[in-house]
Amino acid sequence: MRRAAFLLALLLSGPTAAQDMNPDQAPLPEAGWVQKRTAQLQALDKVTARITVLDATVGQPTRFGTLTITVRACNARPPDEVPDAAAFIEVRDDLIAATSPPAFRGWMLANAPAANMLEHPVYDLRILECR
Repeated sequence: MRRAAFLLALLLSGPTAAQDMNPDQAPLPEAGWVQKRTAQLQALDKVTARITVLDATVGQPTRFGTLTITVRACNARPPDEVPDAAAFIEVRDDLIAATSPPAFRGWMLANAPAANMLEHPVYDLRILECR
């Protein structure tokens, strides 16, 4: 029920509200979420159709193409619940000036990848799980 309420609030608030959230302000982790240290991400290069699975440690930048991906928080459901993952991710594109806002900053949900996603002409990114 809490997950549904979070998704509803996220969708009603629009994409900029979710991207402006920081990990300390968001409702995650709450009861039922467990903090993890590694995020497994799936990255797609739309030009070459190359799919890469990345293991990103929380707080450590990870590279994919021209993107620098930093996972700020990664939370998973306990083993006795329906599997899900939520990660607060910041993505910067090296082709855009460092003073520009990030290409993406916000929570990504494994079970609802379309709720808040990276909008980039060359790359797609999604969270698969938190470990």
